[in-house]
Amino acid sequence: MNNFGRNLLFWLAVAVTLAFLFNVFQSAQTQQMSGGVGAAIAYSDFMADASSGRIADVTVKGPEAIGHYAADGKPFRVVVPDNENIVERLSGTGVRITAESNDPNRVSLMGVLLSWFPMLLLIGIWVFFMRQMQGKGGGGAMSFGKSRARMLTEAHGRVTFDDVAGIEEAKVELQEIVEFLKDPQKFQRLGGKIPKGALLVGSPGTGKTLIARAVAGEANVPFFTISGSDFVEMFVGVGASRVRDMFEQAKKNAPCIIFIDEIDAVGRHRGAGLGGGNDEREQTLNQLLVEMDGFEANEGVILLAATNRPDVLDPALLRPGRFDRQIVVPLPDINGRDKILKVHMKKVPLAKNVESMVIARGTPGFSGADLANLVNEAALLAARRGKRVVGMEEFEDAKDKVMMGAERNSMAMSDKEKKLTAYHEAVDKLQADLAVAMGGRVAEEIIFGKEKVTTGASSDIRFATDMARRMVTEWGYSDKLGPLLYSANQEEVFLGHSVSQTKNLSDDTASIIDAEIRRIVDAGFARAREVLTSNIDELHTLAKALLEYETLNGEEIKALLRGEPIIRDVGGDDTDDKKPKSSVPTGGSLGGSLPQGA
Repeated sequence: MNNFGRNLLFWLAVAVTLAFLFNVFQSAQTQQMSGGVGAAIAYSDFMADASSGRIADVTVKGPEAIGHYAADGKPFRVVVPDNENIVERLSGTGVRITAESNDPNRVSLMGVLLSWFPMLLLIGIWVFFMRQMQGKGGGGAMSFGKSRARMLTEAHGRVTFDDVAGIEEAKVELQEIVEFLKDPQKFQRLGGKIPKGALLVGSPGTGKTLIARAVAGEANVPFFTISGSDFVEMFVGVGASRVRDMFEQAKKNAPCIIFIDEIDAVGRHRGAGLGGGNDEREQTLNQLLVEMDGFEANEGVILLAATNRPDVLDPALLRPGRFDRQIVVPLPDINGRDKILKVHMKKVPLAKNVESMVIARGTPGFSGADLANLVNEAALLAARRGKRVVGMEEFEDAKDKVMMGAERNSMAMSDKEKKLTAYHEAVDKLQADLAVAMGGRVAEEIIFGKEKVTTGASSDIRFATDMARRMVTEWGYSDKLGPLLYSANQEEVFLGHSVSQTKNLSDDTASIIDAEIRRIVDAGFARAREVLTSNIDELHTLAKALLEYETLNGEEIKALLRGEPIIRDVGGDDTDDKKPKSSVPTGGSLGGSLPQGA
């Protein structure tokens, strides 16, 4: 049961108990006033019985009278109206009358409890809702400034460097921190001081949090984790109080590691916003700076933080003595992707044809999180297809889904569009330089003629033009312009209208740049035509295979160019039996069905 359920049951029990006590006290007070004996009778019946001599005695106590019947001594009680003089009315009846004083200044415990009951109930409800507003980490209404950092131990799942792959350089940098936590005297003997903080910088999903946990797992020390946004509240001073409390907890568990994720939420440059800075955030940052490198040393407490926006952090946070080191956690290279895939593939049953290096080669720019998602998508695809193992086909389809989205089967292509795409993509697979970028356009001209060229090569033309422009203006590949940086003319726009122009290039220089860009692109176009014309048979072979299979991987393309048939899994089960699905011969045209261009 969660905290909310337990608190709700607690306060319900308190309410029931108070209601029970209220009823008990009210009953006790009534009995006290009435003497605790006798049944209530009407005042008119009481007077009639007194006149007829059936009443033996009466005791008057405030607004109530208590008496006994003469015949059997049975007690009774009666409420006397305010305008009645009971003593005068009973004179001459023979009833023995006794009076007891009723002190209005005497305060009973029951009266105090009854008067304070509504106020106590309201206070209890207020405390209950304040506890809920604090959440799990609040600890109650009086602990608003307590730290919300959670301490992770081996019970939460220990992570070591063996569980982290693809970021070897970052692991080497952090290994020194691990050694210090294990044996601090090794460094202190030579007068060395371990860095107080290390900032992990990298794109989202590269494994910054995972490697921080691995440092704590390797050193076998407590690991406090908190997000930068957990410090900032609407009340000024709360964040600073939480920083102080967090470091106090860390000192009690030293040596230990504090990990602040997304530190840019609290560590932004002070006074950078319009109209001044945020007082709460800046006070929190000031307290963090003092705790990291102030008058009081925090021995054995190492602060790790992660961000993908180091450019917005305050300079005081990055100076030596605080975050001494900035450890870059980059996107993994091909070998790193291979290792990351192997880590995640241990959790799924694999077919024998799965090669992690082939998948790694086809996923440039993927982060560790992207690769984990790729393996998961492949496992889901295999489950939907009724397989018991995950094959290479599922990994290829999952890669396409992650990179380009789900396949849209509803958008069927005509045979003509398939031919155009097949010849365009047959060259596009060999991307290496400008000639390859222009290969799709050239292939269309060779096969179908200039008059039937489509707009499918627009992205290739844009890519080739942009590359040629950068070669001329940034990378110094033009002999006429030399190794200089040329920036384009810029216009200043205000409220949607051009108000001025910054002229960075002369007209003559701009003309030379345009001419050089045209020369480089034309050279790539000519080279693409030469390559395709001299290898027309291979072009036809790849196009025919694309028409039949629609997708080809690198190994299949190499097999086609060697004149070998394509072999793919058939049957959709978990067996490893393979046979050629189709044999695509090399050389020759597509049965004479395609026009031969110049």
